[in-house]
Amino acid sequence: MTHREFAAAYREGRVRVTVDPQGAARLVSSRLLLPFVLLPLMGLGVALALVGRYFAGAAIFLAALALRYAVRATAPGYVLRRALADERFYDEALASGLIKVEKE
Repeated sequence: MTHREFAAAYREGRVRVTVDPQGAARLVSSRLLLPFVLLPLMGLGVALALVGRYFAGAAIFLAALALRYAVRATAPGYVLRRALADERFYDEALASGLIKVEKE
């Protein structure tokens, strides 16, 4: 199925798309360089807690964890929107098994 056919069929509801949530989370995490953002934030939270700023340290640490979970939760939607908008991404995601398209 070509990208144009896929986009039209999805908008009309003729296909069902399944996105691999773990694969989507890995893709989005790597594209955002999430480990390079989260590790310093978590380290800052721990450092603040060690010097006596417990609430500020805990807040920053928990905000970093919340960011991680938010990225994981929204990753499948991002992959689907990107596949609908970008033909090359659709072809790559389909070939890698990140998305599966089933006709209804």
